[in-house]
Amino acid sequence: MTTSHLTKAEIDDICDPLKLPSAQVRHLERLGLIVKRKPNGQPLVARGEFERVMIGRQPEAAHNPASQPNRAALLQLIKPKGNKHGPQAH
Repeated sequence: MTTSHLTKAEIDDICDPLKLPSAQVRHLERLGLIVKRKPNGQPLVARGEFERVMIGRQPEAAHNPASQPNRAALLQLIKPKGNKHGPQAH
């Protein structure tokens, strides 16, 4: 049964001879993987992320403008309305 993330054995094999979790994380990131950390500090890599990197695709957000933040909407949301000092108590 395959898991949704790489197993410790798979990560150890990819990172051999590195054993320290921090060194493994750095190595995996240098390979282009998006790496999270488990509560124990071990690297956590989604299987789909590993497959994406191995076939050479860019992350979806990098080439899909619809997945980028809407900066205009954000500025509209935080733009002060009316008095620039906020409501005044009388």
